[in-house]
Amino acid sequence: MGEVQLKRQRPTPNRWVWTLLALILAFFLLSQIRSCGREDDGLAFGSRVGQVTVEGPIFTADKWVAQLEDFRERSDIKSIVLRINSPGGGVAASQELFETVKRVNAEKPVVVSMGSVAASGGYYIALGARTIMANRGTVTGSIGVIMEYPVVTEFMSKVGLEMETVKSGPLKDAGSPTREATAADRAYFQEVVQNLYDQFVADVAAYRKLPEGEVRALADGRVYTGVQAQEAGLVDTLGTLTDAIALAGQLGGIPGRPRVVKPVERTPWIKHLLWGAIQQLAGEGVQEGPLFRWQWRVQ
Repeated sequence: MGEVQLKRQRPTPNRWVWTLLALILAFFLLSQIRSCGREDDGLAFGSRVGQVTVEGPIFTADKWVAQLEDFRERSDIKSIVLRINSPGGGVAASQELFETVKRVNAEKPVVVSMGSVAASGGYYIALGARTIMANRGTVTGSIGVIMEYPVVTEFMSKVGLEMETVKSGPLKDAGSPTREATAADRAYFQEVVQNLYDQFVADVAAYRKLPEGEVRALADGRVYTGVQAQEAGLVDTLGTLTDAIALAGQLGGIPGRPRVVKPVERTPWIKHLLWGAIQQLAGEGVQEGPLFRWQWRVQ
């Protein structure tokens, strides 16, 4: 008798294997969707409130501008909460963020929620919103401008170091740490500071609908609690972040408790860490030249 050869059959994956593979694929696709620059609470559809958080000193506005513009373009985002916890920062960066808040608020309601501190430039960016809400103990205000730079002439003299400067005009090296400030330097910087201060005051008066003289009386650089700021007309109402989200939902026409969408940080953690260190150094006055700031500082 000839040998009977049995043909070996490949094992057929059962349905549990296919289910497991499908789940792995679904998880991978979901993770890719969620890493595309936004954080959604699942894949459900419907109207939502976007939340953008401005945290720390404001020396560049690019990230927050992009987040606000993204929410402005999204059809599911009906209103936005701008959470501010910042002492302020650079003048131009604060102005750029303020203009963005204004532009977005013209299309969708923006509600500002002030955290522990929203002072100087942190207060300025709130002016473009529909409603400004502070906690009772929020530190806000500090309407004013500061410019400072180190002078190391005495140290250089002790170590026998001199700096030779060739310049095209008497004010070209104004603010240099290697020479004492002259009367012309001080007058020049004071003129720039005054102009930036006038811009700040004018915008507070315009967007808070307050007489300019009244704003100037408030704008001597001091900070106010949330309660004091409401009494002075610098903020609209008092409340928590939860209250701000609820108000944003109402303004956006969202019934019930609104779902909240937050942007996802796509910056690699090491880059974020290094940039945070750079910002902290900048906040302590380490720069090549004078930096004009709308920033509250506690020495």
